[in-house]
Amino acid sequence: MKIAILSRRPSLYSTQRLKEAGKQRGHEMSIVDYLRCYMDITSRRPQVVYQGAPLQVDAVIPRIGASNTFYGTAVVRQFEMMGVFVANESQAISRSRDKLRSLQLLARDGIGLPVTGCAHSTKDIDGLISVAGGAPLVVKLIEGTQGVGVILAETKKAAQAVIEAFRGLEANIIVQEFIKEAGGSDIRCFVVGGRVVAAMKRQAAPGEFRSNLHRGGTAEKVKIAPEERSTAVRAARTMGLNISGVDILRSAHGAVVMEVNSSPGLEGIEKATGVDVAGKIIEFIEKNAKAGKQRDKGKG
Repeated sequence: MKIAILSRRPSLYSTQRLKEAGKQRGHEMSIVDYLRCYMDITSRRPQVVYQGAPLQVDAVIPRIGASNTFYGTAVVRQFEMMGVFVANESQAISRSRDKLRSLQLLARDGIGLPVTGCAHSTKDIDGLISVAGGAPLVVKLIEGTQGVGVILAETKKAAQAVIEAFRGLEANIIVQEFIKEAGGSDIRCFVVGGRVVAAMKRQAAPGEFRSNLHRGGTAEKVKIAPEERSTAVRAARTMGLNISGVDILRSAHGAVVMEVNSSPGLEGIEKATGVDVAGKIIEFIEKNAKAGKQRDKGKG
């Protein structure tokens, strides 16, 4: 098959591993900078053009950066219009990128979440803080990624100041209960085709509560409980994502989902677990692209 990886950075570990895994299985792999693509939008022959020539591929693996979601998903949608199999559909990517929308959909489907509040006005800050159970609490930018724009407010006054500052910048935020018992760790479950293929425990650096590897966190292989496995699979299904990283906290009231990532990195999880996750992704495409099936089951 001809498989295109939509990525702006060919040198990234994840991009290279996907290319390598595809080649090892006999596929023709290409890396395409989706921001350099342009689209011929017609009713009869929709096309994606790259470097002056129409792209003709059997499947696409989107690796769309958060800051380029709008145009990146438009390119993915154009491939869908052409009947090309895409590993994650455009609507599912957009759905997962909106933290508030994601949480609303997960809550609707009965998936465990931290207690979460959202408000537009700063006139009722005390009420918003109380929704999340009071301080300490976590304030998050809805548009933040990799732990950026996530602040732990340890007191009510600190929470009030942070919320007022963010809203003063017209930033959209949510507040969540602080899961102290998690001890600065979370579980990243890598879900491919409705199955958890690998899982790692990420531990925050000393003095840090965010466990993101980009922020100095460490990772190790972990055995997950049946509840955690089921929660990860259900969360991915709710988002409509075939390939996702589901971040789970172990709280006093069970497994709770923090985020569902549509372009999860491969380096941390492959090195921590020894699992060929890139190969699992290529296997999924092999099984589904030929049948022309999309698996976007999410709604909203």
